[in-house]
Amino acid sequence: MNPRIIHSEGQSIQYLSSGKAPQITHVLLHGIGSGMLSWSAQLELVKHSKTHQVLAWNAPGYGSSTKLTSPEPKAEEYGQRVWQWLDFMGVKNPVTLVGHSLGCLMAASATRLNASRVQRLILLSPARGYGSSSKEVREKKLKDRLANLIEHGPMGMAKLRAHAMLSPQAPESMRLRVQEIMSQVDPKGYTQAAQMLAHADLCWELTHPKPTCPVQIASGHLDSITTPADCQVVADALSQTLLDLGPVGHACAIESPEVVSELLGLDEGS
Repeated sequence: MNPRIIHSEGQSIQYLSSGKAPQITHVLLHGIGSGMLSWSAQLELVKHSKTHQVLAWNAPGYGSSTKLTSPEPKAEEYGQRVWQWLDFMGVKNPVTLVGHSLGCLMAASATRLNASRVQRLILLSPARGYGSSSKEVREKKLKDRLANLIEHGPMGMAKLRAHAMLSPQAPESMRLRVQEIMSQVDPKGYTQAAQMLAHADLCWELTHPKPTCPVQIASGHLDSITTPADCQVVADALSQTLLDLGPVGHACAIESPEVVSELLGLDEGS
């Protein structure tokens, strides 16, 4: 799988594509300390599939994707970029839209903006955002996150944070994989994403209005970043059952690729 880049209206989006179906079936949106390579196992699974075609982007400001113009972008701006990307690629059919962590805010906002184009919405280890928190909490969360980036840089931050993305029993190879992906974040894109996280509210995105498509919310019960209790709040907002991905941590698509792929429906006919 070779990364591709599309250029539209002065903007670039870098992405991976896998599968041989005639139409795009799934669109995968990564989290704040990640990138399109976090979905490598899912993309590899459908490489020869005639029933699936899966896209995974580098979000604006990640990899070779053009960052957003606003220094403090809203979730909606990422959602708009999702549709700009898919419009340029000529995607007309409804897709299964999948978000992980911060990508859930992007996926939920994209669904709110254009519900008829989303066949199913799947939120993995959803980051709720701090938009409903006090100003003091929002500012502290943002300050702490950016201070960590400034002090250590992407590579140093990745070394410090990679272990927290996985369960304690995850093998060293997985930790190194998470570290490798996290070390590639662009500080400018990461800073924009951190600003969005500080001010966004996932529960608001999901209830104004509620999605008309089926929604599934899942997390590993050893996730220490978006804990099961935090994810349960999101599920409760939609009167949904929180699905358990098993004894895995935050980077669930890497640590439990088979379970995640099954939830996404990518194991069918691959």
